[in-house]
Amino acid sequence: MGDGEFGKAAYNCHPLISGLIMSEADELLRAKLNAETGKLPWQELERHFARGVVIKVAGDLDLIEVALAMSRDDKAGVESWLNAGRIAPASTDDAMTWHAQQSWFWAVVAAPWVLIQEVAARLDA
Repeated sequence: MGDGEFGKAAYNCHPLISGLIMSEADELLRAKLNAETGKLPWQELERHFARGVVIKVAGDLDLIEVALAMSRDDKAGVESWLNAGRIAPASTDDAMTWHAQQSWFWAVVAAPWVLIQEVAARLDA
């Protein structure tokens, strides 16, 4: 059986087994995202903002869970947060404020996006 056939067989199996496979994959991705999260000053993030890929995440949301949802292409979850204003593209006003205040962020990449959460916002939550 070729690699592609094995992959198909794994996802066409019993729903419980399929759920365990997806759960394990999610846990591995969650661990990877967590390991790749870092604390950065806004000055380090400005070049990503200039490319239009910075997404700000509300302070009371779990940054890793948002990155996981975006990496899994969880459209319903992401749209829910977008519609509620819980995540949003960083604006020019945001960038000017963060630059003036020399803000720091927790940041993680969920390609092609760079998700950021202001350190003070997370501490206040």
